Amino acid sequence: MAQTVLIVDDDPTQRRLLETVVSRQGYAVAMAKGGEDAVTFMKTEESNGIDLILLDLVMPDVDGFAVLQQVKPRRPDLPIIVLTAQSGIDVIVKVMQAGAADFIPKPASPERLLVSMENALKMNVLSHQVSRLTRQVDGRMQFDDLVGGSGAMSAALDLARRAASSNIPILIEGESGVGKEMIARAVQGSGERSGKAFVAVNCGAIPENLVESILFGHEKGAFTGANERHAGKFQEADGGTLFLDEIGELRQDMQVKLLRAIQEGEVDPVGARAPVQVDIRLISATNRDLQQQINEGSFREDLYYRLNVFPISIPPLRERQEDIPPLAAHFIAKLAATEGKAVRSLSEPALELLKGFDWPGNVRQLENAIFRAVVLCDGDELKLADFPQIAQSMGMTTPTAMSAGGSGALAGLDAAGEVRTLNAMEADMIRLAVDKYDGQMTEVARRLGIGRSTLYRKVAEFGIDVER
Repeated sequence: MAQTVLIVDDDPTQRRLLETVVSRQGYAVAMAKGGEDAVTFMKTEESNGIDLILLDLVMPDVDGFAVLQQVKPRRPDLPIIVLTAQSGIDVIVKVMQAGAADFIPKPASPERLLVSMENALKMNVLSHQVSRLTRQVDGRMQFDDLVGGSGAMSAALDLARRAASSNIPILIEGESGVGKEMIARAVQGSGERSGKAFVAVNCGAIPENLVESILFGHEKGAFTGANERHAGKFQEADGGTLFLDEIGELRQDMQVKLLRAIQEGEVDPVGARAPVQVDIRLISATNRDLQQQINEGSFREDLYYRLNVFPISIPPLRERQEDIPPLAAHFIAKLAATEGKAVRSLSEPALELLKGFDWPGNVRQLENAIFRAVVLCDGDELKLADFPQIAQSMGMTTPTAMSAGGSGALAGLDAAGEVRTLNAMEADMIRLAVDKYDGQMTEVARRLGIGRSTLYRKVAEFGIDVER
């Protein structure tokens, strides 16, 4: 989960010094013995994991300028910090014009180096985020903008890519928070309507008395309070894409009018004398079982067949755990940059916690959990203790830093807010002590005030792992 820095220097002593400084801050390190090695490495698949380059300028054969010239076209967004003893103004100008993110004269102090790295990585994240949001607003969002592509998700994305090249109506099915709107935006941005209007409507969030007006529009004076003409979402999306989210929430009389609008390609604004022609790409989404709603009589079967021409099912996050690490890394980078925090990575125990959680709120819930953890975290790595609510809901407790003494706090209530059993509290207390004293059982027993035989019996009883 740690960000990876490539150190390029022909001097082995300098490489070791830089490696020490960088690795102590929690970054992963890759090494290149010179410019030629760096250029060769950056052409490999493995180089996609590089987040920043520390580049020496003066090297035999292939120097730093040559590396910049060859790497930048391939990875234009990759921040590269140049280090050299040549600190003349003409050199600095040339380096920055070649695409370097910063220039640091040698010898570089660790503080100066780390600040430069933090700034470069933060600016890179913000730049990516701005570009992504700009594409989203402009209706040009691509599938490459989506994070995660596990086996369970890749099938859905493949279907979405195929559908993007046509004008076929799409029905996206999936639980709340799985990213249905992001898929719809990627379909729009990858098709012939890219750059056109993308109008999203949450059918479940519209007041019942305003559904018709909001969807189809109204004329001035059509009803009390209609002080001016309103075009409606269908007309707003004319030429582009209309995304109807939570389509299963639409009441039946509106389902009839929606069916007519889809069939005829025209809408009847409230109070209008004549229908209005519209040209839209329709994408709808639901977190409900529409087939069951049909059986119950709450959803029209003829509308269902109009919407469900090209179904795409998005799996919940709990069924694609492989997507949790890249999603978590994406949210950490984005939120740390926007919140001005130094958080860069996620500890392995914390990652295992996130991978083991069911995520009923899916990707949206994961983002919110990481947002809270980033805001509260004082270090550069999110740890198990930064997710107390997730841990507690799984029946776990996390040691929480309290004072300089490093004591821990155990949760007394379970996820439902009920008092936990004494056995559960005792088991967690033993786990805490075992972790605190690094599995030294004599010390653990002494601190807990019990005999070693009693401790070993309870460890076996509770199934506590004490291996170190």
